[in-house]
Amino acid sequence: MNINNFEFPREFLIVGAAVKTGIFQALHKEALTPEQLAQKLKADPRAVWVVTESLLELGYLKQTDNVLKISNQANSMFYNPESPDYNGFAFMHTYDLFTPWLGLPDTIISGKPYPKEKKQGPPKNFIRAMSHIAQKSAPNVTAYCLEGLPRKSKILDIGGGPLTYAREFVKRGASVTILDLPAVIDMMQPDLLPGEPITMLKGDFNEGLPDGPFDLIYLGNVCHIYGEKENRRLFQRSAKALSAEGRIAIIDMIRGTNVHAALFAVNMLVNTENGGTWTFEQYKEWLTDAGFKVKPYSEISGRQIITGDKQ
Repeated sequence: MNINNFEFPREFLIVGAAVKTGIFQALHKEALTPEQLAQKLKADPRAVWVVTESLLELGYLKQTDNVLKISNQANSMFYNPESPDYNGFAFMHTYDLFTPWLGLPDTIISGKPYPKEKKQGPPKNFIRAMSHIAQKSAPNVTAYCLEGLPRKSKILDIGGGPLTYAREFVKRGASVTILDLPAVIDMMQPDLLPGEPITMLKGDFNEGLPDGPFDLIYLGNVCHIYGEKENRRLFQRSAKALSAEGRIAIIDMIRGTNVHAALFAVNMLVNTENGGTWTFEQYKEWLTDAGFKVKPYSEISGRQIITGDKQ
């Protein structure tokens, strides 16, 4: 329990609304007066003035002779991937979760997630920001996953559209096939460099996996989106797509090991039909039934990893 967590997140909501309405994007392109900004956004002048004044006081904007610009600190945080302060707009994923979370009372009664339109995929700035953040853990995680496998391993990275882990696998001599949603592949395909041994395939693992055999199937933050039925089917398909001595690696929060996993399960409750966080015992049972010999889970660079070798 921590009553300090009850504080209303005003700054976060103001900044999120500014991103959502295009305030930062407009001022990143050019300096504008509040009146010009309101006109450009087709927004209410009074509302724009009130919000930009708050952003000035918070340090996200600066003003000279009534002309607004993005502050240097905000520019580094939003638009400069080389900056140690860079976040891109990854936080907008959290901002978008507010509405479903406010529907939690209804979900508790109905058992159904918050109703929302089906999205085609996350925005590109979110994917790139997530990729940037993952760079801290990717080297150690990929090294752990590949331990004992052939140097020139063939890897299937399910949901690996952001490319971070795929590129780390490549640095270690592997070739990688990425299976991700069509919208994600369309966004990230242009980011592939000439000659990179990475193949990007559009698809849904619920409908099938690419032909193998693969030496490693990597599941990064995938399993919490689905329930037991889907995960069991995925593990069974993975076993068939792996080589005789292949391995599956699962990166996810393990329920029962920390408070964050329990809280994240609530996020899955309000956002998915049957997603959640699962205990190590559940993963072990599902993987064993699919034909894997499961090792005890490990924590590498802040990530929990479950691996199973095909029997």
